[in-house]
Amino acid sequence: MSSKEVQEKIVSNMRRWQKIENASVASTGKVIGSTENPVIRLVMEIIQNDSQMHYRVQELIANSLESSIVTMTPDELGKVWDLIEKHIKLEEKTIELATEAKEALKGKKMVVQEYLIDYLLIDEQKHDKILESLETIKKGMYPYG
Repeated sequence: MSSKEVQEKIVSNMRRWQKIENASVASTGKVIGSTENPVIRLVMEIIQNDSQMHYRVQELIANSLESSIVTMTPDELGKVWDLIEKHIKLEEKTIELATEAKEALKGKKMVVQEYLIDYLLIDEQKHDKILESLETIKKGMYPYG
C-alpha cells in the first residue's frame, strides 16, 4: 500500500468512526432522557463527553491527512514542558488518592462508590499515560536532552 492509499484509508476510517461517535452521543442522550437515576445519568454523560472528544481527535487526524499538516516543534513543546511536568505531578497525586479510596472501600459492599472511584482511577491513569506518550514525543525531538 502506498502512503497515499494508507492516508486515504485512515481518513475513511476516521469519517466512519465519527458517524459511530455521533450515534453514541445520540444513544447516550436517549438513556439520559429515560432515567432519573444519578449514577446511570452520570455514566452516560461520561460516555457522551468522551464520544464528543473522540470525534474531535478523529477530526484532527483526518484533517491532518487531508488538508492541514499538523506539526509540533521542539520550541512549542519546550515552552510549555515545565507546566506539563507540573501537571504530571498533579495526575500522580490524583492516582494516589483514587488508589487509597479504592483500598479503603475493599470489602465494604459500597459497590456504587467503588464503581465510581474505579472509573476515576482508570481515567486518571489514562491521563498519566497520554502525558507519558507526549514525553516520548519530546524525547524523540531531544534525543540527547
